[in-house]
Amino acid sequence: MTAQVSSSPTPDVALIQDSVLAEVRNHVGHLTLNRPSGLNAINLEMVRSLQQHLDTWATDPQVKAVVLRGAGEKAFCAGGDIRSLYDSYQNNDTLHTAFFEEEYALDLTLHRYAKPVIALMDGFVLGGGMGLVQGANLRLVTERSKLAMPEVAIGYFPDVGGSYFLTRTPGQLGTYLGVSGVQIRASDALYCGLADGYLDSSKLPELDQCLDTLKWQNAPIDDLTTLIASFAVTVLPDPPLAKLRPLIDSVFSQVDMPRIVAHLRAVCDPNTREWAHETADLLQTRSPLAMAVTLQILRHGRELSLEQCFALELHLDRQWFDRGDLMEGVRALIIDKDKTPHWNPPSLDALDPAHVASFFTDFNAKGA
Repeated sequence: MTAQVSSSPTPDVALIQDSVLAEVRNHVGHLTLNRPSGLNAINLEMVRSLQQHLDTWATDPQVKAVVLRGAGEKAFCAGGDIRSLYDSYQNNDTLHTAFFEEEYALDLTLHRYAKPVIALMDGFVLGGGMGLVQGANLRLVTERSKLAMPEVAIGYFPDVGGSYFLTRTPGQLGTYLGVSGVQIRASDALYCGLADGYLDSSKLPELDQCLDTLKWQNAPIDDLTTLIASFAVTVLPDPPLAKLRPLIDSVFSQVDMPRIVAHLRAVCDPNTREWAHETADLLQTRSPLAMAVTLQILRHGRELSLEQCFALELHLDRQWFDRGDLMEGVRALIIDKDKTPHWNPPSLDALDPAHVASFFTDFNAKGA
């Protein structure tokens, strides 16, 4: 469902308008996430504001396209406002359930939007930020871009459509990114198909000026594609993941997480041994349950439509606060900051495959 924001001049609406800036210039609707001190982490009010503007512009003949960006130079969006979700659950509130329902509806709106969307992915693009940009028609990265689906680090799983867009990357790259939560830079984002073009961040003001003076002559997507092509390149040299791709495809196609880690530990090739062992070490700091569920949701996602992927993620969300590791991960990394989460189970060896499978019980893809 998607909530609509009242147009009455209440303090709540003033807050919403401040956290998302909206402006139409030369037939382009500009939406800016405006919480730079919080790395533009998205909360429920921002979700509702973005949805309201997109719904309005979808039927406005004066708006031909939309641009998404984040305020400041550090982040497009560093994910969801996890602290507010933690507090909601702890207080027996409903904000955390409403957030996921409405966030996924917003992400789906962007994937299915009737007008072209440009996403300026400057700085951090993490978690919920990836959900916003992956539905865009033209996804642009810069030298400051850092992309990731880092949810397993806090005991969660990749959502916001991650079960769809991660599984559409080449080979097993999406599996690797999902179960490890590692960040990638611009060259790897292009290589993985998670971005469409690269330009230096210094060119962003010039791109804005060109959008402001663009003479609309053809279909909007064609005019925008031509403009972007004059600024951006679609390939960067030597993406690190390209060299690792054969090993990643071999290791991350293993049947379960214990076998994945075992195969990483067994790598002897001097060219890849250090990377493999460091990756194994990293995986053993993540929530075992979150990684195991992530592996399964990604394998399910390969066979599902976009809408079905969102439905599966929501199916898991409705169980995860009670049964998953998210609350413990947030406690250890954000609340108490002791950085020693007590995962349940504590190790990959202690995982019960039947328990992992139980999260997917009663999900009906046909009914999604």
